[in-house]
Amino acid sequence: MAADDKSTIVTRAPMVAEIAARYAAEAETARRLSPQVVEGVRDAGFARHFVPSAHGGEAGGFTELTSAVGLVGEGCTSAAWAASLAAYGGRNAAFLPEEAQAEIWADGPDVLLASALVPSGRAEPVAGGWRLGGEWKYISGVHFADWALACAPVPAEHPEASVKPDARPDRRPDARPEVRFFAVPKADFAIVDSWFTVGMRGTGSDTLLLSDVFVPEHRTLRRTSVHAGWAPASGTDCHIVPMHAVNALPFAAPLVGAARGALRAWIARTGSRVDRRGQAVGEKPSTQIALARSAAEVDAAELLVLRMAAVADGTECPPEGEAAVRGARDLSLAVELLVSAVDRVFRAGGTSGQSSSDPVQRFWRDVNSAASHVALSFETTGAAYGAWALGGGEAGAVR
Repeated sequence: MAADDKSTIVTRAPMVAEIAARYAAEAETARRLSPQVVEGVRDAGFARHFVPSAHGGEAGGFTELTSAVGLVGEGCTSAAWAASLAAYGGRNAAFLPEEAQAEIWADGPDVLLASALVPSGRAEPVAGGWRLGGEWKYISGVHFADWALACAPVPAEHPEASVKPDARPDRRPDARPEVRFFAVPKADFAIVDSWFTVGMRGTGSDTLLLSDVFVPEHRTLRRTSVHAGWAPASGTDCHIVPMHAVNALPFAAPLVGAARGALRAWIARTGSRVDRRGQAVGEKPSTQIALARSAAEVDAAELLVLRMAAVADGTECPPEGEAAVRGARDLSLAVELLVSAVDRVFRAGGTSGQSSSDPVQRFWRDVNSAASHVALSFETTGAAYGAWALGGGEAGAVR
């Protein structure tokens, strides 16, 4: 993924991609990234990208991160996924109270955080904090995480969850039960080996297990704070962006790189192929057209993803109402384009492209597997956009 930005994270990303490609087969077998790749991600600055500058972080931008993640994805989708979520894990932690931030980044900003974004488990209020237990499935990067952010519903009777007359909008009487994030150090959690998948094998997205862990009050935050972009300990631009401006960006960006990696590998192999009659496959118009269509789809998808990153950075400002629904629509459509692009070249690869040693089939499995993520469903995001546009959205919004 091209980028004009010359920040460290972008300039170092190709090196991470090279390392990740070298260890991709090992990651598939082990069902987690190799230590060399993890350290490459850390050393390149992904973990510190959104960490507040007060704790030595970069407090960086969304466009440069999106570009860097895409570059890593050209070598290995799982490594790009890990790099992306490592960065966004740091952003999530920036919403914690200052005391918790100082604890997490006491030894520097290159701390790796795994985020359990779907509510699960149980949280019970106790003196000074909470007792937390349960299982959280599909936690990417949990094996090499220094901390985990586990999301759990809060009992309604807890004073912090009660509705007060002067409550903020997220505490209105008809709101859903409150959900919180809880920051837990590596020493307090266990991992259940459960990640046996067709694609994205290297992400190591196993199950996080907590058994009656005490979490002090200062290591919790309301999920609505993240959704609203309300970071009380930071006023930096990247920390005050509402969730609708970020949406599924962490999940879509790696797939742009994966599709580009698939095209590059396919071109390299197709250039030396001949058919049964001895004709060069690359000289056939059908082959050339298939490549052109897939390359155009990847370019179009990248433009949609980068537009979303520009909105998050504030360099592009769609109308307020449209902003809440357009980004999710764009990202899910971008992923559909990427799936189409990779599917086409995979089919055009013939029987020889089915070899387990061919990187195209790995990219194909990864893109199709990641595209099934709930945040990337066009049926959901498209319905939300359509309902807005047909239910009173501004005239001219559909363009």
